[in-house]
Amino acid sequence: MKIENVKPDQIETKSFEIISEILGDKVLDPRYEAVIKRCIHTSADFEYADSMYFSDGVIEKLQDAIKNGAYIVTDTTMARAGINKKRIEKYGGEVLCFIGDPDVAAEAKERGVTRSLVSMEKASRLDGPVIFAIGNAPTALMSICDLVKAGKLSPVAVVGVPVGFVNVVESKEMMIDSGVPCIVARGRKGGSNIAAAIINAIQYKIVE
Repeated sequence: MKIENVKPDQIETKSFEIISEILGDKVLDPRYEAVIKRCIHTSADFEYADSMYFSDGVIEKLQDAIKNGAYIVTDTTMARAGINKKRIEKYGGEVLCFIGDPDVAAEAKERGVTRSLVSMEKASRLDGPVIFAIGNAPTALMSICDLVKAGKLSPVAVVGVPVGFVNVVESKEMMIDSGVPCIVARGRKGGSNIAAAIINAIQYKIVE
């Protein structure tokens, strides 16, 4: 086994070259190629080449919203940490996560629901366009769907990639069926790192 001598600033480029080589003749929709490849780069899981769902025009909606200073709300501090904030803040936006807020924890305990659900309710009261990046909690996706149905929330778009076993597949399909612009990793796979990777892939492709 030979160890490659790759300079630090060339590792990502080399990684994407390897991803393209492994994909071989598989053709990715050019509208979504950058997102799919970044998901693979983040996870080393090539199933994302087949499992990703994109509603029509969602990439453009997300890029326009970022350029107009949208909030990006995550369901975990890990997803928030993984999103590159430099460009988002340049446009006047902010990446938020309410999961650790004391008022969210207290209300969730009192009502006997998850903090993720209450976090989405808190996000619905933000004054301005909101993008959701959900990588962990299916209850967050279900809460968003319920708030939309009740007329209390109209998100720009939702990145819905929670990982796990309980209500994960169902919540993703619920999001797709909701009519809300979305990007979803169908099946059980996903995670906070994937949610962040998708947001990053989209913002990196914004033309200044």
